[in-house]
Amino acid sequence: MTPDSGASGSVTRPADVVDASVAASGWVPEPVTTDPDVYARAALAAASTFDTRLGTRQEWLAYLDSWFTPDTRYTTEEDRTEVMAASQLELRQGVVLPQQQWDSLAAQDGRVVAEVPGDIAFTGVPDDPAGGMRIGTADVVLTFTQAGGSGGELSYDEVVRVSVQVLCGEGSVPTPGTGQRPGDCKVVRFFSGTVEQ
Repeated sequence: MTPDSGASGSVTRPADVVDASVAASGWVPEPVTTDPDVYARAALAAASTFDTRLGTRQEWLAYLDSWFTPDTRYTTEEDRTEVMAASQLELRQGVVLPQQQWDSLAAQDGRVVAEVPGDIAFTGVPDDPAGGMRIGTADVVLTFTQAGGSGGELSYDEVVRVSVQVLCGEGSVPTPGTGQRPGDCKVVRFFSGTVEQ
């Protein structure tokens, strides 16, 4: 497939994802792209899309960890590793569904599909000399589906405001053994709510 170049010079390879098979687990495949909007939209959905019938919370979180890249604003490998571990912990403690709620949903064969139906508001990241980092903030619609009374299913929507910091450009580290290349977009950090600068 021939890549499409947008007006911004970013390249999107829409048919390319890191691992399409994760959809069978109820997860969002990570796109292979240099387009921050395409990538942030998928990342925001991935942080809340899962099916408790098809995988455990630990498996889903390990999968989400593969979306991360080190923050290039830190100069030593040790600092970058520590900051990335802290960002992954922040995802677990402040962004994704807590274990107790997961367990409650799993007891009812629950699943969640998240989407970003509207625009993503992007802001720059302080102290980013290469200029490849952006913070995207959007309203994410979570559709919860679970077993209801009388053998049917019950669905309801919830809207949450989430932000994701992405690196699209110099310094991003691709997932090993995939079609990603250095410079493709990766997650640096997720935030619950809106990030104020």
